[in-house]
Amino acid sequence: MLSFLFSQMLPRDQAGDNLSSVVEFVLLGFSDLPNFQGLLFGIFFLIYLFILTGNGLLIIITRVDSVLQTPMYFFLANFSSLEIGYVSVTLPRILVSLSTQDRNISWLGCATQMCFSHMLGAAECFLLVVMAYDRYVAICNPLHYPLVMNHKKCIQLAVGAWLSGVPVQIGQTCQIFSLHFCNSNQINHFFCDIPPILKLACGDTFMHEIAVYIVAMLFVAVPFMLILTSYSKIISTILTLPTGRGWAKAFSTCSSHLLVVLLFFGSATITYLRPKSNQTAGIDKLLSLFYTIVTPMFNPMIYSLKNKDVIAALKRLLLKKIV
Repeated sequence: MLSFLFSQMLPRDQAGDNLSSVVEFVLLGFSDLPNFQGLLFGIFFLIYLFILTGNGLLIIITRVDSVLQTPMYFFLANFSSLEIGYVSVTLPRILVSLSTQDRNISWLGCATQMCFSHMLGAAECFLLVVMAYDRYVAICNPLHYPLVMNHKKCIQLAVGAWLSGVPVQIGQTCQIFSLHFCNSNQINHFFCDIPPILKLACGDTFMHEIAVYIVAMLFVAVPFMLILTSYSKIISTILTLPTGRGWAKAFSTCSSHLLVVLLFFGSATITYLRPKSNQTAGIDKLLSLFYTIVTPMFNPMIYSLKNKDVIAALKRLLLKKIV
């Protein structure tokens, strides 16, 4: 369906109804480091394997271990699935570029990559909100928790998070790729992202930049504020607990999620909401590495090393395999 929509906007020499003269782009990526291509390939390949393995294990143990059949781990399994999909949109293309030095990407391929990366990114933002809401209900309304976070409600929240960015991101991608690209076809980035693509457009892009800010506010700033609101209520509730042990238990269930939120939203906010005058290609690449690669790499460690239930479930799984 996405391919059909984007094919309707192909440049004139492919489809006949667009003024653009660009039929493919060149992802410069890490071409400014010619002596480190092999090293970078090895690093990114190991990172990709680690992300697939770590998040895959989290999905498996939350599905097969009876102790982890709770809403919190249901959402964690969804989050791990999102991370795998999100990274798989960008990292394999980076690995191909580093190994073959072929940095060309078709117009349609670039549009598809950008659309999927932003749809999955939006889904992550709202799933983090759902996970914060789950912790809010568990800590602030523990007696009503089983009733409020029932199985049907959990599925509805997860599906809503997955689909939250689909229509908006398809529309935004169509809007951006309907622009006239004539300055250059070289994208100074390692994947097709909005800021570097807008720099290639001819004419006035002010309204498109405003639209990007509005979408970023909707999918980054608003979810972040909702998460902060949830945690402000969680912290105020924790402070009323009578014992230090209760404090420690409550904080331990929230600290992992809060750390992921700060890593993901911090880099994404700076990337999409900082003034255009402060945007440089080097900083954009560094920030993008954080929310596209570094955060998904750390997620399995953050959620497993700080969680006794996950560690115990992993031990039980490994013990079954050995036996």
